[in-house]
Amino acid sequence: MKNLIKDLYGRLVGRTPEDDMQSDDARLAHLKQTYAEHPSNGLTPAKLAMVLLEAERGNLQAQCELAEDIEEKDPHVFAELQKRRRALLSLPRRVVPPRNPSADEQRDTDMLNELLEDMTALPDLILGMGDAILKGFNNHELEWGLEDGLHIPQWHYREPAWFQVHPAERNELRLRDLTYEGQALRPFSWISHRHPAKSGYLDRSALVRILAWPYMFKNFSIRDWAEFNEIYGLPIRIGEYPSGASDKEKATLLKAVMGIGHNAGGIIPRGMTIDFKEAAKGTPETFRDLITWCEQSQSKAILGGTLTSQADGKSSTNALGNVHNEVRQELRDSDAELIQGTLTRDLIFPMYALNGRSYNGSRRTPRFIFDLTEAADIALYAQHLPNLVDLDLEVPKSWARNKLQIPEPEKDEPVLQRTPAPASTGADALTQQLVQGLAQLTQLSPIQADPVSQLVDQMSDHMAPAQDALIDQIRAVVESAENFEQVKAGLAALKIDHSDMAKRMGDALYIASLGGRHDLVKEAL
Repeated sequence: MKNLIKDLYGRLVGRTPEDDMQSDDARLAHLKQTYAEHPSNGLTPAKLAMVLLEAERGNLQAQCELAEDIEEKDPHVFAELQKRRRALLSLPRRVVPPRNPSADEQRDTDMLNELLEDMTALPDLILGMGDAILKGFNNHELEWGLEDGLHIPQWHYREPAWFQVHPAERNELRLRDLTYEGQALRPFSWISHRHPAKSGYLDRSALVRILAWPYMFKNFSIRDWAEFNEIYGLPIRIGEYPSGASDKEKATLLKAVMGIGHNAGGIIPRGMTIDFKEAAKGTPETFRDLITWCEQSQSKAILGGTLTSQADGKSSTNALGNVHNEVRQELRDSDAELIQGTLTRDLIFPMYALNGRSYNGSRRTPRFIFDLTEAADIALYAQHLPNLVDLDLEVPKSWARNKLQIPEPEKDEPVLQRTPAPASTGADALTQQLVQGLAQLTQLSPIQADPVSQLVDQMSDHMAPAQDALIDQIRAVVESAENFEQVKAGLAALKIDHSDMAKRMGDALYIASLGGRHDLVKEAL
């Protein structure tokens, strides 16, 4: 191990990483024999207040055990916490170098990324750290090993009930070693994560202090609801015994009264009677309303809203659901930022200090980060970004890649490319061939630009001789006539040869048909 290695607080790491784990200390052996006392059993307002008060005095054991009980016994709290904790597992994660890294710093960062990729238990660690969302803190003890010349850590979950708060420093966690102040956590030996739900000292910032009261009230309502369901619809049974009845006779009557409701039959001595009064009336809506209020309060405390977990069909709308989902996403991002800070301090920095060649103090340390950026709508950007570029707006490639979550290609990595333009043997070449063929059929000049407009012009020129011959014949009749009657007689006697004009009209229709087929072929290509 390198000499004079300090942690982020400037404290010398005086023990080698391969030393025994701190929790194996003889003074701490009793912690592994500690079992939960389940303070939720018979929970009352007075008992709950005492548990919270003890936590404020530095004894976190009962508060942490109550948090475990709530998560185990309340399915709603469990489900909401799982949503928040497991949302962290889907986030991409990596180690980034310090600003303007040197070649050695970049190489060490790449080494750390490779080590993290090989740690298959990293998702379990992140999920375990999410336990601090409920309890306010979470601790994993590090066990270092030497593999291929590198110091590689493993981590072990430690019960929150193992820890206490320093009496004078209320934000400092210590191991309960049966002393007043407790034992300090050794540097490079712990991943100690703090996750405050609200501002304040560690002992009062846990989310469980907010959830405990709705949990207790809901338990009262569920218990009362169960009792209500047990007696609902059953008639009240009253037994009458004659005066002077012995204790044995009274006991016999009481047994018959209690048993007749389930057995629908029984026997009693002569002279005794059993009356059936009207069945119990009531409604369970009161219990349901209180349970619903408690669960909605828990959802608000855990996820910031209710519409992502409890839609009542009345006030729930798509717009409100989207707003609540955005709040939930903000909570996920804040959880990720807290966890990435802890992993940088308690995992990445020790691995860098023990293995990194570029290590020269804690100021320039690689950082563990979650990628919290959301990929933009690629279709939207693909539609409008080219227009902005055409307007001479200078758009950096790095900005576009970051928005669309498109990574930089590695060296010699295959990349997608624009499809090349069709060769000259495609539709354009077919157009020229068709025009050349039409020109040969009709002795027209080749079409170069717009086929439709040029065909119209050329066909007008092609029909001109036949049209001129017809007009000359009509003009001769009109000029030789002296009145309108002679014009009518001359036109009626006029013999016009339509064969030439018919041939030219046929050519025009044939060309139009070929043009339509050409358009279909071009669309198909």
